Amino acid sequence: MQEKVFRDPVHNFIRIDDPMILALIDTREFQRLRRIKQLGVANTVFHTAEHSRFTHSLGVYEIARQFAAHLINFKTQTPGDGGWQPEERRVLLAAALLHDLGHGPYSHTFEHIFKTDHEKYTQQIILSSETEVNQVLRTVSDDFPSQVASVIAKTYPNPQVVSLISSQIDADRMDYLLRDAYYTGATYGMFDLFRIIHLMRPYVGGIAFEDKGMTTVEDYVVSRYQMYGQVYFHPVSRGMEVLLTHLLERAMSLYERSKTDSFVDGHFVSEALVPLFEHQISITEYLALDDATIIANISNWRNAPDRILADLATRFLDRKPLKSIEIADDVRDLLPKLVELIQAAGFDERYYTAENDSFDTAYDSYNPNSKKTKTPIEVIQQDGTLVELSSESTLVQALRGRTYGNARFFFPNEMLSKHADWDLMAPMYEEFQHYVRNGKLIRP
Repeated sequence: MQEKVFRDPVHNFIRIDDPMILALIDTREFQRLRRIKQLGVANTVFHTAEHSRFTHSLGVYEIARQFAAHLINFKTQTPGDGGWQPEERRVLLAAALLHDLGHGPYSHTFEHIFKTDHEKYTQQIILSSETEVNQVLRTVSDDFPSQVASVIAKTYPNPQVVSLISSQIDADRMDYLLRDAYYTGATYGMFDLFRIIHLMRPYVGGIAFEDKGMTTVEDYVVSRYQMYGQVYFHPVSRGMEVLLTHLLERAMSLYERSKTDSFVDGHFVSEALVPLFEHQISITEYLALDDATIIANISNWRNAPDRILADLATRFLDRKPLKSIEIADDVRDLLPKLVELIQAAGFDERYYTAENDSFDTAYDSYNPNSKKTKTPIEVIQQDGTLVELSSESTLVQALRGRTYGNARFFFPNEMLSKHADWDLMAPMYEEFQHYVRNGKLIRP
């Protein structure tokens, strides 16, 4: 086929020369990703962060395409030599394109509330004979859908393909760091993608990077560290996520009550959300959900007869996030008192307070005893031996295992208000504020 080109602000051009890839892009399941924001509620903080899972997925495909174009220079010569196998290109590109297919609306907040797993849904969508994606993949071979799904599941027999899609330095992370930095205006998320690709070398156990370019790989690790600290863990964005979480929890609670309480009308939930609330949802019903489905319901809930649901919906739509303070371990015992004051001020603590811990590590070396083992970044030396990145880089050594993020307590903004002495709530507000100083919980 004649090469198809998509213009892209991050990669300039996204090139497609395989009719199967183009057909996958045109499927209804992939087009749905246009209607799911990549960063969820982060656009309420970074107003230009309106990019979608669709644009990110195309970007991951393009980086994987560049991987394959580079690795062809190191193709296998004899069985078991650890060289790149050119026939893996198609499964690599398909997995890169489809890796986020199973994301629900508002992505990770959605997963937390409804106990879904986007990777498992991605595999189900790929494997289901009911989907257009499955039908396109089967044009390659009957077992091609299972091959692509196994890359997502990290069980594909070739570790090189898996690590290119899912590791500490992969096509997914590379695109979302560059793309999220571009759309949020956070320049500290940038790194030299071209240089990193040209440092890649295949080996039997996966992908390594030439030691002469270790500084470039260090830049990537630092970029990830900075993006998490400044963008992904932003306290206002987390406040909006907590608000959305409580809003959906309240909706689910009311829906459950409607089954036994005649005074609660369960029809406040749209037909599209009912299977989700019933926890019996088919692939077809799941694929009908997107950000617009959730927003349409929340817009209706603004006028709900339930006071809490209506208030939470209004706060979410009008961007009135819950405020927060940082919690240190030595003052955590003060939280029950804060909750007591919030309750006394008339707020239901189940929906207006939350403890939210957001932590991640800048870089993890391999630890076989860890519950979430991460593959290390391997550096290949001049003599061909492999060493783990942090053993060669003093910068990465300093970041290895280091956590970033913090624990925060969320509460209604009203608790920080200044009220007249005659206001019945004034004493609660004033006492609450004795525990807050410079955004942190303190002991008065």
